[in-house]
Amino acid sequence: MAEMWQLKPLLLLIAVLLGALACTVAGDGGMPLVIPITKDADTLLYSVSAPVAENDQITNHLVLDLSGPIIWSTCPDGYVKLGCTSPACMQAHRFHPPNCPQTGYGKPDADNPHRCKCTAHPHNPVSGDTASDDMTEFTTSVNTTDGKNPLKKVSFVVATSCAPESLLAGLPENDVGVVGLGRSALALPAQIADTQKVSNKFALCLPSGGSDGVAIFGGGPLFLLPPGRPDVVATLAGDTPLVKHGRSPGYFISADKGIAVNQAQVQLDGIGYGATPLVVGLSSTTPYTELRSDVYWAFITAFNMSTAERARVTPAVAPFELCYDSTQLGSTRLGYAVPQIDLMLEVGKNWTIFGANSMAQVNDHTACLAFVEMKGEHEQYGYGGGATEAPAVVIGGFQMENNLLVFDEENQRLGFSSLLFGRQTTCSNFNFTMAA
Repeated sequence: MAEMWQLKPLLLLIAVLLGALACTVAGDGGMPLVIPITKDADTLLYSVSAPVAENDQITNHLVLDLSGPIIWSTCPDGYVKLGCTSPACMQAHRFHPPNCPQTGYGKPDADNPHRCKCTAHPHNPVSGDTASDDMTEFTTSVNTTDGKNPLKKVSFVVATSCAPESLLAGLPENDVGVVGLGRSALALPAQIADTQKVSNKFALCLPSGGSDGVAIFGGGPLFLLPPGRPDVVATLAGDTPLVKHGRSPGYFISADKGIAVNQAQVQLDGIGYGATPLVVGLSSTTPYTELRSDVYWAFITAFNMSTAERARVTPAVAPFELCYDSTQLGSTRLGYAVPQIDLMLEVGKNWTIFGANSMAQVNDHTACLAFVEMKGEHEQYGYGGGATEAPAVVIGGFQMENNLLVFDEENQRLGFSSLLFGRQTTCSNFNFTMAA
């Protein structure tokens, strides 16, 4: 009995030490990460910066790709080549780019013929080109956040693919690759969730240009200036299930009731209200929303009829079909005073597009309906292998600007805020000043 009482203080001490250690570990991880987003005026693409932890003077600028399953960039000399049996190599081959032959997991390493080095297939979503190159990894540094400010830097290793400089065609001048945000274990959200022990979800708020937008990985909250505003993640306008489309790693939702213009349903053959739902994809590398031909012309006809009394500009400015004298449109805090567009989604929620996201200003006196006809719609769509046709609608970057989108892979749902102008804020109103 005496020995038992002597052991109790020791056990208590061990428990206290283990508790302190657990608190230390939790303090070093488990917090969301925040990254600023820029928009390139020439390409209309969105990019993030990934500082290299080993050298503060090197920062990789990478294009955001919502459908990309991997991260890829040009590689410096002396990079580490991952082996064919590494877990990252196995995951890299789950999604195969279009027009790329199956070549196995890798090939002999020139530096060690007895070793198999992993070969990945990075894909440029802008040019459509694909290459084959080595899988590698590097350490990057990103700030943690409480949803109000950046707090401190954390460093972690990410698995990436190398790529030749020729694969950079069509990307912003200073960008050296693409960061995939898709539904894949090698996409950035999943790698952050794994290394930081946070949720596999991210909030994306694309800027309209000028100032930075914001992405938060690992869950909310997100507070935007001015001070005193509520957490945007907690006050979303709605959410809807994420659905699969073929084997693509991209994000898709279902508009089971179709599209409405000025609150009147667009008549589409065999689509909506119990018929075939519209499959809607989301793309950060598509500048303007694309619609399949049958959907596009029905939509254009409906919008044309709803704006029959508005002053037109003809011929329309390419690539758009309908352009207007912007001095005659009138304006509201949600953009030009034009008919609202609704994607009528599964579970009864509408993604409403107001003038700020539907009308593109092409010159001082002209604004055009920023929706275009999809090209190559019957060709293979994106990664995945197999002849998957394009979805009926692909929401482009312009329509997502100044809307908060929350991609929750764990619960397979997409949350959306609607246009933040209605809350008297924008995606460029995150305070990137480091907290004291």
